[in-house]
Order: sequence, then structure tokens, then C-alpha cells
Amino acid sequence: MTAVKFPDRVLLDKLAALLGSQGFITDPDLISPWLSDWRNRFRGASAALLAPATSEQVAAIVRLAAEARVALVPQGGNTGTVGGATPAPDGSALLLSLRRMNRVRSISADDNAVIAEAGVILSDLHDAATAIGRRFPLSLGAKGSATIGGLVSTNAGGTQVLRFGPMRSLVLGIEAVLPDGSLFEGLATLRKDNRGYDLRQLLTGAEGTLGVVTAAALRLVPAVASRTVAWAGLPDPQSALTLLRRLEERTGDSVESFELVPANALALVLDKIPGTRAPLGAACPWNVLIEAVGMQGGVDPVEALEEGLAWAIEEGLVLDATIAASEAQAEALWTLRESVAEAEKMDGASLKHDISVPVSEMPAFLIRERERVEARFPGSRIIAFGHLGDGNIHFNLLPPANTDRKAWISEHGATATAMVHDLVAAAGGSLSAEHGIGQAKLAEFARLTDPVRLHTLRAIKTALDPLGIMNPGKLVPLAS
Repeated sequence: MTAVKFPDRVLLDKLAALLGSQGFITDPDLISPWLSDWRNRFRGASAALLAPATSEQVAAIVRLAAEARVALVPQGGNTGTVGGATPAPDGSALLLSLRRMNRVRSISADDNAVIAEAGVILSDLHDAATAIGRRFPLSLGAKGSATIGGLVSTNAGGTQVLRFGPMRSLVLGIEAVLPDGSLFEGLATLRKDNRGYDLRQLLTGAEGTLGVVTAAALRLVPAVASRTVAWAGLPDPQSALTLLRRLEERTGDSVESFELVPANALALVLDKIPGTRAPLGAACPWNVLIEAVGMQGGVDPVEALEEGLAWAIEEGLVLDATIAASEAQAEALWTLRESVAEAEKMDGASLKHDISVPVSEMPAFLIRERERVEARFPGSRIIAFGHLGDGNIHFNLLPPANTDRKAWISEHGATATAMVHDLVAAAGGSLSAEHGIGQAKLAEFARLTDPVRLHTLRAIKTALDPLGIMNPGKLVPLAS
């Protein structure tokens, strides 16, 4: 790949003329909030923040950048956790924000589809779908700021993957500007389209390294007639998995979310997040949050959960349980789950591991590998929470109490993370279940990934982005 160059005055003047004062920003105070990732682990620099309002402007930006051999870093809501939208600290790249492109271009109940621009905020898309009696079945804690372009580019997961899969399962089509500035117009909402390589799937999860997603056609599903949320305390993770399978047998596909929360994660939320309350009378070693939905004329989720949990208590799988009696109570239970990451952040620096292993292996993995890691690093604490039903757990390590956490991570972090990833690999798992690679996991991805996969990724990157201007230093490890 050709080495990228720093943006010069000639390029910046052309971009300023193209975008105007709203779209071309050089004020350091306005740019500064977008130069760090959500966890404040990475800090970059950029001569300008480019904020186009149309796909045509994005295409023009990319053409100018390609001519000047200047790198671009696409960015949406900047809610990622692996530094995938943070520019390099040397200031060689320009930050390309898609947040102004926030229109829902079309939405159809007959097609069960919506076409949304990259800057549409996830919660706004939820509202648009609700207005026509449909829903977009992907949600996560950052729904108030995460954007559609970022969710597509990272193949986001969330809390409903159990039933509907990650973003890749919900993308019907993509519009994107490719590294040469050409506009790929692939927004058809076809369910069947067998015309060779699937470019929409190639761009989904590419983290902006193959082009800039400007809009996406997304699948909608019917709105639910009712929903219910329950919180259950359990003795161990195996009981949780057994409970999930029994509930699925009793309710079909009514269970859409099944989130595992250990006692130490819940305690952290109760301590750090104002207004939260313990859901059960006594603390339990493990907990699950369950959401079940009912369709018109289908299974009553309240009755199904009541019967399923009563049976589970009799069988000893569940120690105690509560079912939300109102929407407010349901949201309060969800807050306990969705606030774990925020509570961790408030508590101090920690090592995050977004891992997946086969679902059947997860219960034993959680017990066995937590003990191994905590024994290897005395005083450390593993908080393991997340999407048990699809084998994705956030296996996070908190440094020992009463230590300088950043200093501890500086000394032990790389070794601890390598140990966790080695254990995951031995279990046939992945070091990145839903957050992507970005720059945070680049070295570990290169270390643990099959050479054939790496070669293929590099070949695709080189073929589509021969100048190397699209989000360099992310996702695709350079050849050694």
C-alpha cells in the first residue's frame, strides 16, 4: 500500500469549499470530544472534522482524500469500545463524521423494511418503527447515541441476538462510498438476491476499512402485543443455561433476551448507579434477566414465565425470582443489566474482554477460567456478564483493590489479556464476539488468528483500498 500523507492547506481549502462552515470544522474545542474513544484509552489528533450532509458529499470527500493520499477515519456516535473510530495521534488522518446524515429515507410495513442514513440514532429508528406498528429488533445500552452506520460497520450485537442475530442478520442492503470515491448503491430491500459476492455482508463489520457506509436498508419485524421482564437468582451458570433451554421448550421463541449477571456485577451497579435497587430479597451468586414477548394470538409471556420460573424453583434451578408488574419495573430491571459497563467505568480502570465460546462450554468456562485468572493474578476480580444464550460474555478483569489501577494494568494488563485470550482460543472461541477489533485488539488478533484468514483479510483490503486511506491501523493487521 502507498504510504498516506498529511493533509495540506490545498486539500483543506478544497474540503472547506465543498462542505461549508457546518461541515468543515477546525475549532479544536469542537473537535476535541471526538478524538477519544468511549473508554478514553486512545487519544488521536486531526486537522479537521468533516461532517457531510449527503452521500454525494461523502463521495467527493473520499475522491479528494484519495487524490491527496490522505487517510480518513469514519465515525458515528463514537460509542465503540475498541478504538475503531479514533484517529492516530500523529494527526495524519481527517475525521469523517456521519452524524449530520440522519434521515430515515423510507419505511414500509408491507416490506418490513426501513432505509436509514448512517447518522440515524438507534433509539430514533426504534421510534420510527413503532410509529408504523413495527420494530427494529436490535438494542443495546448506547441506543441513545449509537448510530446506524456505526452499528453496521461493527456488526453490533446487543441484547436480542438470541432470537434475531447481530446486525449482519438485519442488514438487507447498504449504500457506501468505496475507497476510490465511487458510490455503491445497494439499498434494495430484497430478501433473495443471488448475484455473486455479497458486498453488503463484506461491508458489514468492516469497521470502515473498505469504505464509508452512508445508509442501510434494515429488516423490521412485527411489533409485540405484550412483553414481560423477569429477574431470577441462580446458584451457578449451568443452572442458567438449563433454565434457558427449558423456557425455550415451554415458550417457543418468546424469549428474546437472556442476560447473565453475576453477584459482583450487580453489587457494583447498586453501589455506583443512583436510583437502582436490589431486585430480590437476598443476593444470589448468579442472576439472569429474561425478556419474553407475546404476539397477537400467541403465547402469553407473563403466564409462560410464571409457569416456567415456578417449575425452575421447584427443581432447584432458580433460588428466587421476580416478574415486573409494570413497564416502569421492567425498565428498572433492564437498567440493572445495561448499567454494568457504566458502573465498571465509574469504579475505575479495568481490562475488557468481549469473548465468545460455544454456548454449551460457557457455564464451565465461567467457573474454571475465572478461578485460573484470579489465581494467576492474586486480588484481581473477574466480572463476567452478558449474553449467555449466544455464547457472548464480557469477561472483564478488575485490578486488586487499593492499588493504582492504571499502574497495575500497565504492568500486568498485556499478560492478563493474553492469558484470557489463550483460554478462549483453547475453548474454540473468539476474542471478539461483538465489539470488533479496532486498534485495541489488533496485536492479539494477529497473534491468535489463522494465517489463512489473515492473508484473506489483507488481500481484500489491498484490492479495495490499495492506497490504504480507509481507517488505517484498524481491524486488518499489517503483514510482519
